[in-house]
Amino acid sequence: MNSPAFFIYRITSSFFLFPSPDFYQNVNNSCFLPITSWFTFNKKMKPFLLILILVALSPVLSYSQFGIKGGFNFAKVTKASNINAENTSGFLAGIFLAPPTENVLGFRSEILYSKQGYDFKSGTTTGSVKLDYILLPQLMEINITKFVALQVGFQMAYLLSASADSSKPASTGNAQVDEIIDLMNRFDYGAAGGVEIHPFKGLLFGARMNISFGNLYKDPATMTTPPNFIPEVDAKNNVVQIFAGYRF
Repeated sequence: MNSPAFFIYRITSSFFLFPSPDFYQNVNNSCFLPITSWFTFNKKMKPFLLILILVALSPVLSYSQFGIKGGFNFAKVTKASNINAENTSGFLAGIFLAPPTENVLGFRSEILYSKQGYDFKSGTTTGSVKLDYILLPQLMEINITKFVALQVGFQMAYLLSASADSSKPASTGNAQVDEIIDLMNRFDYGAAGGVEIHPFKGLLFGARMNISFGNLYKDPATMTTPPNFIPEVDAKNNVVQIFAGYRF
């Protein structure tokens, strides 16, 4: 008589190798029949489930440490003197993954929600542009001591939403121009660098500077009537982040 381990091996291996339905009819252990019948009926779901399992297990297999973090942004855009752009504040929150290391060099991968933007003044019109991003920093850590680490690397960003709030209506009469997010580049990229302090167990504090290399707006010259909150030159995001978190 075959052991239960044998049936587990046969069924799990058959799931990933996509056998014919005849195999499942030959399984003698009735406790597995509902499971095998479900897999047979849902053949189209097998690739999806396999990918889902791999994605779910990859943090466990590749990393043994993860953490959460949150803090404040102090954001502005560069090369925007014609609209008198000024700093605006927002918040950030997210998670990070990092393989444990006792070496000088380490690695950090993060996914963050970040509220950014800038305040502006153009003639008698004042207001602010609010931007919501998903940031994906990929950083190298230089562990100076077990309490202090420098971080440097690159990051990608995706613009989730954008809005303009001003003391005068931003409408131009052009429906395309009035959709502010259609005027912007949804993808951004740049460099990030900062310092992180680990004073006690998993607790951490840090500061970071994000400098974008991609233009915030599409070419204003292609716009029929650019709104008054758009700079005349290639504006880019600059953000200073102050944060705290915990590494589990």
